[in-house]
Amino acid sequence: RTMVKAKVETIGDFEWISQLRYYWQEAWKDGQACKEGEPTAVARIVNARCLYGYEYLGNSMRLVITQLTDRCYRTMISAIDLLYGGAPEGPAGTGKTETVKDLSKAVAIQCVVFNC
Repeated sequence: RTMVKAKVETIGDFEWISQLRYYWQEAWKDGQACKEGEPTAVARIVNARCLYGYEYLGNSMRLVITQLTDRCYRTMISAIDLLYGGAPEGPAGTGKTETVKDLSKAVAIQCVVFNC
């Protein structure tokens, strides 16, 4: 519905590329479950990409996606693509930890949270 309202017409439209998408393509590096050059699942948002981890993380609830969670997803996938980490900050109870855990589940990479 949002795509129709935004009049997305091509695969290059920002409303489309800013969504978490999955592709089947060759790995550009060694990952958890694949070697460089092997076909594998890849998660993409805008220009950032992340090899799918194939880590089973259980069957739990998913978050409701809002504009803020979309922005966090774009930032965190970009950090993963650049081999950085992430540490969202903000007021208590705003869903930072749950958003990061939900993204890790979406790309099947285990997420360990440290409260310090």
